[in-house]
Amino acid sequence: MIRCHLARLMGEHKMKIVDVARETGLNRNTVTLLYKETAQRIDLDALDKLCKLFKCEVSDLLEFQEDRR
Repeated sequence: MIRCHLARLMGEHKMKIVDVARETGLNRNTVTLLYKETAQRIDLDALDKLCKLFKCEVSDLLEFQEDRR
């Protein structure tokens, strides 16, 4: 399972969904899906914009976790 840490990064930077959408030019719905961890896919351009905004690595934004069964 891939976990998205956008909500944590946004909290650390005191940003709202609308702020991230405005700063990156990403669609608000795209940011919302990533924030809620319900996105089924992510565009490399979106990853690039988010990493630039938060000055982070992809691994700070996305994390692979083994499925617990």
